Parts: sequence; C-alpha cells; structure tokens
Amino acid sequence: MAQGSGSTNTPVKKAAAKALDQFKYEVAQEIGVNPPQSGYWGDLPARQCGAVGGHMVKRMIEQAEQQLAGRI
Repeated sequence: MAQGSGSTNTPVKKAAAKALDQFKYEVAQEIGVNPPQSGYWGDLPARQCGAVGGHMVKRMIEQAEQQLAGRI
C-alpha cells in the first residue's frame, strides 16, 4: 500500500454522500437485503453487503454507459 497517499473513502461533496447512502438502501431493498435501521451494516454477512455494493456499481456503470452513448 502506498504511504502518504492521503486517500480516504469520503466523498468530495457532502450531498454526494447523502445520495450514495440513499442509493445503497434503494439497491438493498431491490435485491431483497433487509437494510439495518440503525445504519450499522456490520451485523450483516459480507456476502449480503458485497451484493449491495456490486449491484450499486453495476447500476452506476450502466448509467454512465447510457450517458456516454447519448453523447456520441
């Protein structure tokens, strides 16, 4: 791991963090994962959390591809 990279997993804009959190809960409900009401996802198995993250990425890529296709 590179030292001094200063990398964190915090969004650049606070509005983006709120939107991503809302998106996470939306995707979790769509795939049948019961999201925790407390906001703490650590009690869920890694398989379920990974599925939510994977579906989020898949949908974001699909959206980006659609936007790029519309620009060409």
